[in-house]
Amino acid sequence: MKKTRVLAGIGAPAAIFSTALIASEKLYNFAFKRVDYVPETSADKQKYADAYYAYVDWLHRQPVKQWQLNVQDEANHLVAQYVPAKTTSNRTVIISHGYKGDGETMANYAYMFHQMGYNVLLPDDRGHGQSAGKYISFGWQDRRDYLGWIDKVLRINGQHTKIILFGVSMGGATVEMMSGEELPPQVKAIIADCGYSSIEEELAYLLKRQFHLPKYPFVPIVSFINRHRMGYYLSDVSSVEQLKRNHLPIFFIHGEKDVYVPSWMLKENYQAANGPKQMWQVPNATHAESFWIGPAEYQRHIAAFLDQYVPAD
Repeated sequence: MKKTRVLAGIGAPAAIFSTALIASEKLYNFAFKRVDYVPETSADKQKYADAYYAYVDWLHRQPVKQWQLNVQDEANHLVAQYVPAKTTSNRTVIISHGYKGDGETMANYAYMFHQMGYNVLLPDDRGHGQSAGKYISFGWQDRRDYLGWIDKVLRINGQHTKIILFGVSMGGATVEMMSGEELPPQVKAIIADCGYSSIEEELAYLLKRQFHLPKYPFVPIVSFINRHRMGYYLSDVSSVEQLKRNHLPIFFIHGEKDVYVPSWMLKENYQAANGPKQMWQVPNATHAESFWIGPAEYQRHIAAFLDQYVPAD
C-alpha cells in the first residue's frame, strides 16, 4: 500500500510536467513558428481596411525595386522592397514591420515618409514574407539583419545618406533593440511605435491576459525550447537592456489604450533609454492604432521630431 502511494506521489508531478511540456511546445509553435500569410487584423481595426488597401494600392503603383541579402545562403536569404523618393534624396527610412506581417503591411508608413521626401526600405523580417527562416525572432536576430540592410543602403545610396530607423509593434521593439548595437554614423534617429520591453514580459503578459495561464512553468519551458531551436533564451530578447546603450535621438509613440503591449512597457523603455528622447502617448489609441486615428497629426509629430534632430541640409 505504501509503495503504491509513493508511486502515485511521484507520478502526479511527472504527469503535470509532461502536460506543461506538451502545452509549452504547442505555445511555442503557435507564437514562434512562421506562417506564410498575413493574418487578418483585429476586429477593432477593420474600420481602417479601405484606407489600408488604398495605401497598398499606392505601393503597388510605385517603381519598387527588390533588394536582397545573403542570396547564396538559403537559410538566411532576406528580401526587401525599396521605394525611391520622388526626387533624389539623401534621406532613407528603414521601416520594420509587426508580428506576422511583412514589408507591404507597412504601406501607410511608407506613403507618409515618401510624402516627406524619403527613400523607403521595407524589409520582410526573418520568418516573414519572402525572407527565409523557420521561426520568428521577435526582433533579436532581426536587429543584426538590419545592420545588413543599413550597409546595403550606404553602398547603394552613398555614404552621405542619412538613415532613420522606424518600426511599429514588433518592429518598434526591433529598432529599440538595434539602438544598443554599434550603428554607423549615418543612422541619425530612431522612432519606435508601441514596442514591447522584452519578449519574456510580453509573453507572460499575453499568457495571463488571453489564456489565463501563469508565467511559470510555461515561459521558462518556452525559453528552453527557443534556446534549443534559435540559440538564445527569451531573457536575452530585451529592448530595455539594448536601450541602456542607446545614444541616438529616439521618439517613443504608444497608444494610451493599448492592451496588447501595455503602456507600462512604454514607461520601462523610455526610462531605460539613454540619449535624447521624446515620448508621445496617443489618447484613445489602441495597439498600433496611433497612425490610423489621425494620420496628419501622426505625421506632424514625426516631422517635428525629425526637424529637431535631423535638420535638412
